[in-house]
Amino acid sequence: MTDRDQVFPDFGLTAEERRHAVRGHYYEYPGMDGARGEIWCYSKAYAYARGAVVDLHISSSASSCQLAIIRDGGVETRVYGADGIATAWQDTPDQVSVLGCGWSPTYSFRIHESWPSGAYRITLTAEGRDGKPITCHHLIIVLPDAGPKPGRILQVAATGTWAAYNTWGGSNHYQGITGPNRDQFATMVSIERPLCRGFVVLPEDAPRVPLEVSLPPGTVPRYPHMEWAYARGYSKKYASSGWASYDSRFFRWAERQGYGVDLASQHELHFNPGILKDYDCVVFTGHDEYWTWEMRDAVDAYVDGGGRVARFAGNFMWQTRLEDEGRKQICYKYIARKEDPAYRSGDVTRATNSWEAPEIGRPGAATFGLNATNGVYAGWGGCAPRGVRGFPVYRPGHWAFAGTGLFYGDLLGADSHIYGYEVDGLSYEMRHGLPYPSADSGAPEGLEILALGMASQVEESDILAPEDQFFGDEDGRFIAETLYGEASDENMEKVRYSNGMIVHFKRGEGEVFHAGTCEWVAGLKRRDPMVERVTANVLNRYLNRS
Repeated sequence: MTDRDQVFPDFGLTAEERRHAVRGHYYEYPGMDGARGEIWCYSKAYAYARGAVVDLHISSSASSCQLAIIRDGGVETRVYGADGIATAWQDTPDQVSVLGCGWSPTYSFRIHESWPSGAYRITLTAEGRDGKPITCHHLIIVLPDAGPKPGRILQVAATGTWAAYNTWGGSNHYQGITGPNRDQFATMVSIERPLCRGFVVLPEDAPRVPLEVSLPPGTVPRYPHMEWAYARGYSKKYASSGWASYDSRFFRWAERQGYGVDLASQHELHFNPGILKDYDCVVFTGHDEYWTWEMRDAVDAYVDGGGRVARFAGNFMWQTRLEDEGRKQICYKYIARKEDPAYRSGDVTRATNSWEAPEIGRPGAATFGLNATNGVYAGWGGCAPRGVRGFPVYRPGHWAFAGTGLFYGDLLGADSHIYGYEVDGLSYEMRHGLPYPSADSGAPEGLEILALGMASQVEESDILAPEDQFFGDEDGRFIAETLYGEASDENMEKVRYSNGMIVHFKRGEGEVFHAGTCEWVAGLKRRDPMVERVTANVLNRYLNRS
């Protein structure tokens, strides 16, 4: 280990293992724990109404298990338990990530009418072949009853992004074992499989994506979150998505602050958009990257009709389609123009490409005020690893900053590192020291840019060898091709440097506040008083609190 390596946490990996942790493809699969045995579980939906029956599909090397269900909110509350559940090993198809497990139901329970809306953590425990416990964690969302709920928040969990990043079975929308050489990402993923390790529960000290170490001159950035995942047996994508890293951080904080919060999956926006109209304020948090056209329709109609949206989230990038009653998600991403059937025989506006693709005609800014393709990376890899960590403030007099004492040029959330790891931005211009959306930005009329930081779409440095880059210029090339037709040198310069923003705008009878960063919830987790105050200012205004 070199002196420069010593600035990074040591998880006991060799240099070769560290490289595999970042560059390699590893994932959860049946039989991975060998002689010890294992237990896995899934349900056929993310969310259920009160009174509904939930079927758990369990595969286990043990003959029985016990079950505990805990509501994971401001206070953890045990609501259900069962012992002596008979279990057996169930065969799994090779392409389970695409097809689903197909396991038979093992155990069923009814959601009691007394269970409040929220996230319910299901833990299965059995005895391994070595006599030590083996466990599995699953999560379901209990939906609120229909009807007006003045003064309450509806938080929408980013379940489209959960589906996209889930590594269980070998394939997701990033890496995979599909294709003739078993080396392609999956354009279709199933939710009928277990959630990968780290999506439901995590140790409090699990690293987040943005770097938390100071880099001396000449230090090549590393990726502690992936090194930790590989060393500790968690999913490579635990820090990119999931209840544990993102959605839970807002939900728990809000309940502890005395807010009434209900929870829905993103899939409700697609199939039951009327759920939004029952609330004065709807919240989106964390890494919220994958949406269907219908989900956007739901939000746009809600805002136009007087609803208020608080989006403390980043990377509003991809359009998806749902099939099989929402149990399968389609996203062709980088290969959409070549392989998505929508380009050949369907409605091209529904192509599973970036929202900013001109043929889709619906840039993200039209809904949330910001575009993913004007933002992307900050605080890790070769993209501003020594960057600002927080949002540079440009309009401290805005009501969202009331009571913070922030000044022009101050950094909001730098102490808790809320800026990154993926951010959303806009094309803008500066006038007299203040940023304004440029004429071609696509920003809604009247949008105000409250805070603005730097980001980039290409890793670049004279010390970064190709083997030390995680994404290199791949995303920059894709965005240049998507927006301008080709990744020429001229077009690459148009997209190389980008930004992340906090914006506010009114539309129709409603309004939107958007802090375009995945890591806003880190400020709530770390109890940053500035971030907590801004969050409360937004919620209180949108809930009509004084």
